[in-house]
Amino acid sequence: METGLKGRVAVVAGSSQGIGLATAEAFAAEGCNVAICARNGAKLEAAAKKIRAQSRVEVLTQAVDVTDGVAVHGFVESVAKRFGQVDICVANAGGPPAKGFLAASIEEWRKAVDTNFLSAVHFAREVIPHMQRKCWGRFITLTSISTKQPVPDLVLSNAVRAAVVGLVKTLSNEFGKDGILVNNVGPGYTATDRLKELADAKSTSQGKSQDEIFATWAADSALKRVAKPREVADVIVWLASERASYVTGQTILVDGGAYKGL
Repeated sequence: METGLKGRVAVVAGSSQGIGLATAEAFAAEGCNVAICARNGAKLEAAAKKIRAQSRVEVLTQAVDVTDGVAVHGFVESVAKRFGQVDICVANAGGPPAKGFLAASIEEWRKAVDTNFLSAVHFAREVIPHMQRKCWGRFITLTSISTKQPVPDLVLSNAVRAAVVGLVKTLSNEFGKDGILVNNVGPGYTATDRLKELADAKSTSQGKSQDEIFATWAADSALKRVAKPREVADVIVWLASERASYVTGQTILVDGGAYKGL
């Protein structure tokens, strides 16, 4: 399938591992130059080395805390200076810890808002003007199935990620006239380090083994397994491609049929 992405520039946040790394790899495989950021500089450089070896594209790396608006501004400016354009941005950040409502502190609420909502705002503010100048752009957020179906013991994610959906819908309406498509991808249970952390927490609280926890999650989906990061990445790449040129303001779940609604 021709995606029309060759020569585009894709910014992928939180891309030193997991779905973010798989997404950067998938864009590079389509011929995109990629700019990747994460907090861990060593992991980021290892990821960049892997991408360059696989796809022979240009890769820009920068250690960035996505909750820091000034740092995000500097990163995007570096991308624009290096490549002359910013075509695609995937706003991604690690999820907040597993908590019930009364167990979550106000500080944890603030951190969840900064990490999982305001980080998307920071990136949108920085990349949209670059996209407007070319009358073409793709802004994609990465959240969770929790935007459609709240997950037990993930009150922080359930609440804060829903705000991202409101942002996506609003931006899609405001900037559609500029040729900018804005969408959200909501993965279900996906085999990442984040999922292993959640399994650890549930294993301790429920007195079950990690294998039992993973089996329960797999049973929730129609496909009876958890996702691979690349399966989520492929949907993100499709949304960025010319094949999805009339899709905007949507949340696409990549959950193997785990969502129970219509």
